[in-house]
Amino acid sequence: MLIVLAEWLQALMPDWGWLRVFQYITFRAVMAALTALLIGLAFGPWVIRYLTSLKIGQPVREYGVQTHLKKSGTPTMGGVLVLIGIAVSTLLWFDWSNRFVWVVMAVTLGFGAVGWVDDWRKVVDKNPEGMRSREKFFWQSLIGLLAAIYLAFSVSEVNALRVAELFFRWVTSGFSTELPPKADLIVPFFKTISMPLGVWGFMAFAYFVIVGASNAVNFTDGLDGLAIMPVVMVGSALGVFAYATGSAVFSRYLFLPHIPGAGELLIFCSAMAGAGLAFLWFNAHPAQVFMGDVGALSLGGALGTIAVITRQEIVLAIMGGIFVAETLSVMLQVSWFKYTKKKYGEGRRLFRMAPLHHHFEKKGWTETQVVIRFWIITMLLCLVGLASLKLR
Repeated sequence: MLIVLAEWLQALMPDWGWLRVFQYITFRAVMAALTALLIGLAFGPWVIRYLTSLKIGQPVREYGVQTHLKKSGTPTMGGVLVLIGIAVSTLLWFDWSNRFVWVVMAVTLGFGAVGWVDDWRKVVDKNPEGMRSREKFFWQSLIGLLAAIYLAFSVSEVNALRVAELFFRWVTSGFSTELPPKADLIVPFFKTISMPLGVWGFMAFAYFVIVGASNAVNFTDGLDGLAIMPVVMVGSALGVFAYATGSAVFSRYLFLPHIPGAGELLIFCSAMAGAGLAFLWFNAHPAQVFMGDVGALSLGGALGTIAVITRQEIVLAIMGGIFVAETLSVMLQVSWFKYTKKKYGEGRRLFRMAPLHHHFEKKGWTETQVVIRFWIITMLLCLVGLASLKLR
């Protein structure tokens, strides 16, 4: 919105050449981060007081880590603070004609709505089950599938008209039209290796990445500050990929597919980083507020969608290695328990407790040790992911 205002003012005041700075994505990205950060810091105390007044307290499982029992009653659903910061800052600083930012915003707020309903039922309606697994998965799948279908054609073309033409050409061809090479799955650290997915393959893989990333961040959100800082780091790194992919010069130099308009996602990534850091101010140990599903599901969905647009799904798995490990620990724990119970009549566990962060707590690590060490690992993995820009 501000970019349009700046253009209008510059037309009225030709001497105000300094307004041209609004045309630069990098400037607007910095301002988006600062805006989201200030919004979060300013409204954080009010949001916490409001959630506390609603008695929206986080329930803590008695069979879990005993040191967490003292957290019972801490207000949750604090992810709304992050979403407010992202939404307001992004709307102020991005180019409203950019289709990719609107898609990411829609996915983020859509998953946030699913998480809000789940949290509300748990802590306000006092329903321990919250939203039933099938119901939650249905809405996640619907949002993820709609985004995947749109992105299959949007990533491949330069504007909305060309997207519509490609879609109708695919339909009229009997669903046999293939996508251009820029929609292939990129294998990092190699210059020319990519895997053609086709339309159906792209849709299925994009759906898996978006929904999988959403749930992976949700599994990770179990300790004070554990999930939000990796989201900030991974989101910031994806912003670099978005900027490079959207630039014809950088994408050609770095052997990345050039996707016009993807660079504007740097604004969203910067807003997410600023809003995330503001939330960390209140979520750092001992946490004054928890993110809840409203924050975890939405932020994970945003990361997955950005990775699909920039064609960096594998890099997302590398940089978000903590998210992957947390998810795998739950899947392995449940599968092994069911298998051993069926075979031996008694369920056995691979980990002392899942997700993985609780396993290390059970081994004697303090909460702060787990969180900071997972942050360090994420930082290293993000550097590995960024290295793939040049090491090919």
